[in-house]
Amino acid sequence: RLATLSFFGFIYHGPSGHYFYNWLDKQIPGTDAVPVFTKVAVDQLFWCPIFMSVFFTYLGLVNGDSLNTIGNKIKNDLLTACQGSWKVWPMVHLINFKFVPNKWRIPYINAIQIVFNMFLSLLGSKKA
Repeated sequence: RLATLSFFGFIYHGPSGHYFYNWLDKQIPGTDAVPVFTKVAVDQLFWCPIFMSVFFTYLGLVNGDSLNTIGNKIKNDLLTACQGSWKVWPMVHLINFKFVPNKWRIPYINAIQIVFNMFLSLLGSKKA
């Protein structure tokens, strides 16, 4: 699992996070309350379901699952994964968007992501 999740972080999470958070900062500049809460909302309502779907697809492909099985996994577990995310990431991102300089966002997020990925890995390894 460590190698699988590390590879996922290297090929998807790091690069996509870099571009997404840079884009988000350009679209919604500022560190006052309204821009920070707007960025958190965009992250959790749009980015989170996309990220979780890609994560489950990646795990399914790595495990040799059929596309049908992967689709069922997403259908059955996407809401649970997002609900888990909503318990952790809004507070993490309030700190992130308010206090963390852009160049340190990915290292900050990745430090938290290591622990969160343990939850996702357990959920992801559950049979659909």
